[in-house]
Amino acid sequence: MAETTTIQVKQSTKEALEKMKIYKRETYNEVLERLLEEVQELNEETKKEIELARKAVEGGRYVTHEDLKKELGF
Repeated sequence: MAETTTIQVKQSTKEALEKMKIYKRETYNEVLERLLEEVQELNEETKKEIELARKAVEGGRYVTHEDLKKELGF
């Protein structure tokens, strides 16, 4: 059996977690695990996007704000 612990959260946090449940009997632990997994995936995706952007800038594949304003007629 998994080790458990008790944590204190504000009532508003508990209510927010309740709204995030996919199904009625989903536990708060399952909700939190899902959220943590999504954050980790987002972080990995963000890291990849940053690296791609960095390479684009290094390769000269970008548009400055000034050039974009000119192109759009501002």
